[in-house]
Amino acid sequence: MRKYRAENSPQAWLYLLPSLIIIGVFNLLPLIKTFIMSMQTGKTLNTMTYGGFKNFQIILSDPKFHMAIINTAIYALVVVPLGLVISMAIAITIFDKIRYKAIFESIFFVPYLTSVIAIGIVFRYLFNGDFGFINYVLSWFGVAPINFLNDPDMSITTLIIFGVWSGLAFNIIILLSGLRNIDDNYYKVADMFGATKREQFTRITLPQMIPIITFLMMVNFINAFKVYSQVFSLFNGKPGIADSATTGVFYIFDKFYVDYKYGQGMAAAVVLFLLILLFTFIQNFVLKRISK
Repeated sequence: MRKYRAENSPQAWLYLLPSLIIIGVFNLLPLIKTFIMSMQTGKTLNTMTYGGFKNFQIILSDPKFHMAIINTAIYALVVVPLGLVISMAIAITIFDKIRYKAIFESIFFVPYLTSVIAIGIVFRYLFNGDFGFINYVLSWFGVAPINFLNDPDMSITTLIIFGVWSGLAFNIIILLSGLRNIDDNYYKVADMFGATKREQFTRITLPQMIPIITFLMMVNFINAFKVYSQVFSLFNGKPGIADSATTGVFYIFDKFYVDYKYGQGMAAAVVLFLLILLFTFIQNFVLKRISK
């Protein structure tokens, strides 16, 4: 008898049909439309005409697009590793040294349930150069007020701080779930042979957590390259002073909804999509080599 395979069963495809229709309509079709519009020109969506690769030539020679990609790359390469390190430290502290773990897990998970716009408004007051709480705390140590929001040189730093904080909740919860799945017998045997806490972390905890860390790095990097809400909320709907905090998605938004250059906006979206795809492949390759 032929071995059963789900993909060869008509009933299986019938059950998957509703999901496939939804994915096709809301994910696949917009992606195809994006590629089509990236090669079109026109001032209105109803009068778009084929323009070849002209839109790509324009955005690839645009200094503002270069700055947007650089800012996005800096944000991703700093926020993701730093956020994971801090999240791991907090997760291990909660798991090993906190008595009422459920309470602290709920506290750390609350920001994940809160709107990014609402959190950004709060952070805008915290970072305020005149009456912000962060500058108030820094004044205790004799540090002069820092203009977090209105200094072009501080825009990306401010965005990185906000990005790290806003990503902690999700990371901590996922890491805690991974820590719970590690067999306690490993640590008991390690204690019997006199292994230190550092040795237990490097030889037991970290290797067991590699799949979870790999998953978080992939998800966080993709989200970091698509950062938009954080910029919008933190700088009150603008990409910082003199567009100093412009990111890839913010550039796309401005081209499409502000400048009404739809083809250029979609061309930028395609370039960003290809960069994310390339970086994801490279990251998966590197992480697989490390985990072997």
